[in-house]
Amino acid sequence: MNKTLIMKILTIALLTLGFCHGEEIPQKLIIQNPCVLKQTCHECIQTPTCAWCAQPAFDGKRCFQPNINTNVLSQCEEKFINNPDNVYSIIESRKLQKASKSLSSSRISSSSSSSSSSSAFSGSASTLAHEAVQISPQKVSLKLRINEAYRISLNYAQAEDYPVDLYYLMDLSNSMEDDKEKLSKLGNLLAESMQNITSNFRLGFGSFVDKVVMPYVNTVPKNNGAPCESCALTYGYRNQLSLNSNTSMFSVKVQRAQVSGNLDAPEGGFDAIMQAIVCRDEIGWRERARRLLLFSTDAGFHYAGDGKLGGIIKPNDGRCHLDNDGNYTHSTLQDYPSISQINLKVKQNSINMIFAVTAEQIHVYERLKQHIEGASAGILSENSENVVDLVKDQYSKISSSVEMKDNATSSIKVTYWSNCLDKNGPLKQTNKCDGLKVGTVVNFQAEIEVTSCPPNRKDWHQIFQIYPVGIDESLTVALDMHCDCPCENVGHPGYLEKSPDCHGAGTIKCGICECDPMHFGRTCECDANNNRHGNDTNKGSSCRANNETEINCSGRGECNCGQCDCHSRTNPEERVYGQYCECDNFSCDRSGGALCGGHGKCDCGKCECNPEWIGASCDCHAINETCIMDGSSEICSGRGICECGQCKCFEENGIRYSGTYCQKCPTCPGRCLEFKDCIQCLVYKTGPLSPEECEKTCTIKPIIVPVAEANEDKDENMCSYYDTEDCRFAYVYSYDQSGKIIIRAQEERECPPQVYFMGIILGVIGAIVLIGMALLLLWKLLTTINDRREFAKFEKERMIAKWDTAENPIYRQATSTFKNPTYMGRS
Repeated sequence: MNKTLIMKILTIALLTLGFCHGEEIPQKLIIQNPCVLKQTCHECIQTPTCAWCAQPAFDGKRCFQPNINTNVLSQCEEKFINNPDNVYSIIESRKLQKASKSLSSSRISSSSSSSSSSSAFSGSASTLAHEAVQISPQKVSLKLRINEAYRISLNYAQAEDYPVDLYYLMDLSNSMEDDKEKLSKLGNLLAESMQNITSNFRLGFGSFVDKVVMPYVNTVPKNNGAPCESCALTYGYRNQLSLNSNTSMFSVKVQRAQVSGNLDAPEGGFDAIMQAIVCRDEIGWRERARRLLLFSTDAGFHYAGDGKLGGIIKPNDGRCHLDNDGNYTHSTLQDYPSISQINLKVKQNSINMIFAVTAEQIHVYERLKQHIEGASAGILSENSENVVDLVKDQYSKISSSVEMKDNATSSIKVTYWSNCLDKNGPLKQTNKCDGLKVGTVVNFQAEIEVTSCPPNRKDWHQIFQIYPVGIDESLTVALDMHCDCPCENVGHPGYLEKSPDCHGAGTIKCGICECDPMHFGRTCECDANNNRHGNDTNKGSSCRANNETEINCSGRGECNCGQCDCHSRTNPEERVYGQYCECDNFSCDRSGGALCGGHGKCDCGKCECNPEWIGASCDCHAINETCIMDGSSEICSGRGICECGQCKCFEENGIRYSGTYCQKCPTCPGRCLEFKDCIQCLVYKTGPLSPEECEKTCTIKPIIVPVAEANEDKDENMCSYYDTEDCRFAYVYSYDQSGKIIIRAQEERECPPQVYFMGIILGVIGAIVLIGMALLLLWKLLTTINDRREFAKFEKERMIAKWDTAENPIYRQATSTFKNPTYMGRS
């Protein structure tokens, strides 16, 4: 019994079992062999792992898996097998290098004007050989099958002394007058600061106000001529100074620029940004330089649609409209650009936008930068005195980071992987690396996958770029999609029109018939009236998968001339297909109300999940990284299993684990008592352990902290005890990511204060004495006050009393005085 007969018997047996027990077995068969339902060569090779046998008169399944169906390989000649390989080749790969000094010096000398700058980059091949190279390789070609991912490697390094073009775009409405004066004084300092970073630096200056129409500007002639005191005529945008290495000229131009005025708060900054980006020759942007556009304002901005307020309905065309004097000529003719237009031009011209705005407006521009590739924002002081530091800081952030992007179409999926600065670390899915220095080489792997063949055959060959944001260098990928087989095209030996094998009513393509519109059938044996060529019989049986059923086309189609015409659905996106109408794209499992959970497509009742998703309804993450705690290598801490990207914890011997990574064990006994004695002897030199026992048995090394407090969010355990001296001591233990114990012990014990009895006794005695003395003094004070009051009352009464002073005539003094007449007063 040969291999072909064995395979036929096995196939019939599987199909019979499948239709006897529903569709479960056929679906499993289809899952194991996705090639089984593919009827044409291009459908076959668009299915990964499938190959097509185009050998004429081949008796077998033409679409097969060569690594499994080895019997088909033995029956089909090699020249008839279509199994295209993915082919990758490098076309151009110049090494990473910095620009030569001779080129840099020539650039500096030739950058005094935009025209001279342009000529510096249109020279010979020898000049281009000295250009800085920051991405390698530069050009590759790739021939890729559908739904088969292929990774290519590319390197990036920031070149030393890379040229920088800084164009300062300033709001010159009246409120920015003090900022202008400050900027004119800081021009040389700004240039000097940037030249410390790169010797090849150029500086330009432009200003803007708003559209000169109502309601943005007062168009009354007297007001328009002088919108404010010492103001110039209002204008939309003006290129004051093209990019130039003459920094003194920058200060002069800023000093001479006059402020103007408008009515409403938002300004016409978007008009200015668009012109500053797209007018490459007029502004003087160099091809190989990091281009910085510094946008300075203290107000908001008008955007697409606001022009209707002034009667301007023509959309912005995204083209350059500057006259010889650098004035924007279409300010009143075209609407403001949209944010998406600005973003598109920023990407096309590799511009790094820096929004330098006041604190009142920073929240608006923080949101705006999220919609503009490579943009950043910083707070500008009230008079712009911090502009130099702001530019340095923002440039440092821009240059120390690299973000890879691409402009591939929707039919091409590009995913980026890198280990950034960790050369020995694992690859992670990321397109951005930070913390880079000059010369640091970062390797990226770009995984390219063609998800579907575009309807237009011309789009089967595409060229797209993979580029670092803000750098005008890229890796160009020339991609050819394997969407069909050579034998399906005119001129190939396997392509025969009106072949006799197709009853003259079809074309042989890769060994099978493709019938004209009036015929159908395996060999175009049927015409539109269900008539057959030849004497084929039993046409109904060919619409049934086996002889065990009398239902044609699985009950979901009509048997016409030996082939099933499957029923159409009301919903045009739903379809029934397959040789026996056994398949559809709408009967798969759903999750969250979406077919295949929105993370895959339905094919023959089975969800084909996108990468990183698994499950019957594609509702589970295929990766285990979300179940691994940082610093650990165990899934769910070894205490659970990862299902759908989440840990399901075990419960063993009455112990139930919990937590995001099953790292918690609420029912586990604590280890407080285990560490108690060692903490006492190591930290407080107390406890039951002697110093010798402590040194021998205690291997832990506690961390001394002022106060021991536990953080429950970090699974820390608080322990506290009282020792024999009635002192409380506390410590906290936890585990790090590797499971190592960490103990933090409180520096000092909390002891009750000592009681001094003699002091208390003396204090009580002293207090009694003092109280007694105080009471005596109070008594003395009260008696004194009372005596004084009584004496004063007595004196008052005495003064009021009236006494009779007449002498008593009977009263005589007790002593009589006599005078000696003979006494002369001499002794």
